[in-house]
Amino acid sequence: MARQARALVSSKWLWDAVKAQAKVRVLDSSWYLPKMRRNAKSEFKKRHIPGAAFFDIDQCCDKTSPLDHMLPSEKSFADYVGNLGIESDTHVVVYDASDVGAFSAPRVWWMFRSFGHSAVSLLNGGLRSWELEGRTVSDKCIRPAPTEFRASLNRSWIKTYEDILDNLDTKTFQVVDARPAGRFRGLDPEPRDNTEPGHIPGSISMPFHSFLSPSGHFLPNEELQALFKWAGVDLTRPICVSCGSAVTACLVALAAHECGHPGVSVYDGGWSEWYTRAVPEHIISEGRGKHL
Repeated sequence: MARQARALVSSKWLWDAVKAQAKVRVLDSSWYLPKMRRNAKSEFKKRHIPGAAFFDIDQCCDKTSPLDHMLPSEKSFADYVGNLGIESDTHVVVYDASDVGAFSAPRVWWMFRSFGHSAVSLLNGGLRSWELEGRTVSDKCIRPAPTEFRASLNRSWIKTYEDILDNLDTKTFQVVDARPAGRFRGLDPEPRDNTEPGHIPGSISMPFHSFLSPSGHFLPNEELQALFKWAGVDLTRPICVSCGSAVTACLVALAAHECGHPGVSVYDGGWSEWYTRAVPEHIISEGRGKHL
């Protein structure tokens, strides 16, 4: 097993590692909501960091679930990752091509860690920063030689609907919601059809973009710690993060990790599941009914 890697690496670090032919596998982990009208895989084929492979969260998922990109089984994850040429001692670096610097790649960072692979880092600033710093991109797609990867899921890092429901009474962990504040409050529409905005009772709003600087990089640790404190999140207590479908929630998980939290759990079904299954009194909204 590769040793634990720092969560964030710079484009210079990655450039130097690739030039040195270190055992690094770069993964473009871009994903976009349908209403964003961007095709991540098509964009990857035209423009990506040289040598990168594409990681598709809509393929590496539990395809039996009606919910979007739920975590796959250990075997499915191991098979998918092995086909990308990743072994247990490979240092994985993930990034995405979002305009804000990080959007979906932190989900893949969290997936690798959840399946026992701690040698994974996020390219701080994403493809946006890579290009702004004048580094080259490529349209050449590689086909890595398949390898064997072993996955062992840390189930304590995944929360289910039942876990969140029980927590309404037990308050064992804090629930942090990464969606924009308007969706959390119930004032702005959700991007998915047949889903109203709002939030889980007792959850705390920390929009994912608040952790990023205007350049798309994660804020310095002292500023991240200040954000958690201002929001009323205790970094010494258990935290579960949520969003629409457990993608941008993982930015909060990474930020808490940078602040020294030992392991943030993720509500994998997110608001998409909660809105479908929860009783009306468990959907807190200032604008109930006006978005359907």
